[in-house]
Order: sequence, then structure tokens, then C-alpha cells
Amino acid sequence: MESSGKPLGTFAKAVAFAADKHRNQRRKDEQASPYINHPIALANVLANEGGVDDLTVLCAAVLHDTIEDTETTADELRAAFGPKVASVVMEVTDDKSLEKSLRKQRQVEHAPHISTEAKLVKLADKISNLRDVLSSPPADWSVERKQAYFEWAARVVAGLRGVHPGLESVFDCVYARRSEFA
Repeated sequence: MESSGKPLGTFAKAVAFAADKHRNQRRKDEQASPYINHPIALANVLANEGGVDDLTVLCAAVLHDTIEDTETTADELRAAFGPKVASVVMEVTDDKSLEKSLRKQRQVEHAPHISTEAKLVKLADKISNLRDVLSSPPADWSVERKQAYFEWAARVVAGLRGVHPGLESVFDCVYARRSEFA
């Protein structure tokens, strides 16, 4: 990442980049919320609930879905934010050429082996996603599908344990709310 000595400026640049890349995307909830709310929520979880102030982690959090869900390339991220941010984003990016069930299984398998920075992003992603499933789930998801998502997220997070006990506790509290589906 450029060491301009202006971390807030670098973070704002990452938010602006992600907002531009996700500008036409919507979430699958009933309100079709703007997609950019999701990456911003990750940065919020990390900074304000986890006390994470690592610029690489915060930038990677807002950029985490750009390669997976937009036309963004790893080279583009490297050029704009440096090799470390691009590397963390790549670690949390699913290979969309694989079937969904295989991609989900790979997340479970790879979670213990990714970098600390990527584990933090992945943990914040799971916290944010579970909160979204509780408060504004995809419109067509059944109770069973919501429960299955919670169970899968817990398997991914099992491989992230030890990276940030505070955020793991936040995850556990959100996960405990799965009974709200019944």
C-alpha cells in the first residue's frame, strides 16, 4: 500500500473505490439494499467492535468482494492499494468458476490457513452476514436455508478461532440468535 502517511485518506480511497465498483449492485433482501453497505459494515465491525486499526485489514474489508463480484482484477488492486491489500483480498475471494457447494467447502478448509489479516476480514464478513440474515435476509430464503447458512458460517469461523477473541465473542453472540428463526 502506498505509504503516503495519510491512513484516513487511503481508507477513504478504498471506500470510494469499492463504492464505484459496487455502484450498480444490490443485496438480495426485500429492500434491495445498496451492496456497498455490506463492505462498509465489515470495516465498522472491525474498527468499532474489534478495535482493529490496521489499515491493510480495514482497506481489505471494504474491498473484499471487488474481485469476486465485480470486474476488478488483482492487478488493479495491487496498483491502487499495494501488494499486501491485494493479497488479503485474494485470500478471501471465492473462485466463482467452482460450484457453490465446493466454494463453501473450500472456505471451511482454507480458513485455518489464511493470514491473520484475511482471518479478521473473514470473521467480520461472517458476523455481518449473520446479522443480515437475522435482520434482512434474502427474500426467498426459508427458515431451513437460514439455519444452514448459520451452521456453515460456524464451520468457517471454527477455522478462524484464535485470531481475535473479542470478535469471536461477537460472532458467538450473533450465532446464538439462530433460534429467532423458529
